[in-house]
Amino acid sequence: MNPELIEQLGSQLGANGLPYTIPIHPNLVHLTLGLFIIAIAFDIAGALFPLEKSILKFLSLTVIRSNFFDVGWYNMLAAAIITFFTVAAGFYEMLLATPPADVKSAWGLGAMETMLWHGVGGVLLLAMIVGMTVWRGFQRFLWRNDMGRQVQWSYLLVGLVIFFLMFLHGTLGAHLAGEFGVHNTADRLLRAGENPNVILSK
Repeated sequence: MNPELIEQLGSQLGANGLPYTIPIHPNLVHLTLGLFIIAIAFDIAGALFPLEKSILKFLSLTVIRSNFFDVGWYNMLAAAIITFFTVAAGFYEMLLATPPADVKSAWGLGAMETMLWHGVGGVLLLAMIVGMTVWRGFQRFLWRNDMGRQVQWSYLLVGLVIFFLMFLHGTLGAHLAGEFGVHNTADRLLRAGENPNVILSK
């Protein structure tokens, strides 16, 4: 966004360049990641249940196979819902970002390129997570509701591919915060010539 327009907000923005103390997007990102990873991990555990059965019995854990699939389904559903808020918060905070134009990331991208790729990637990941949730719902309630293994192997494989895409996408986000200082309070204070230890201790 045009820095002059952001400057008009002046007094409303804190040291991190946002109208609130803690950025919302990074926290929701980790919630999305956690929910999605748990969903796929528990579905994998459910799919491999026959191999784990003896270990669980040895550990005296009374677990039934459907429990794993319940955790997988509800976490995937929650991930799809939360990701709408994650992406919305990300775009709002990106509009208020004023990264330095003369810095390149470790991948050789400028701030604007990194933000664009991160924004587009966020929307694509949202679509993938919603798609996975719909696919998971069909498996749970229609296609495989009377089968022991509630998920298809192809579903689990796609989930693992999305893990890798999340890693790439998350690295772009880390570049924005770490290398460009987007909404990073200490970085912004240092660039303004202030001492973060003094300002933040007040």
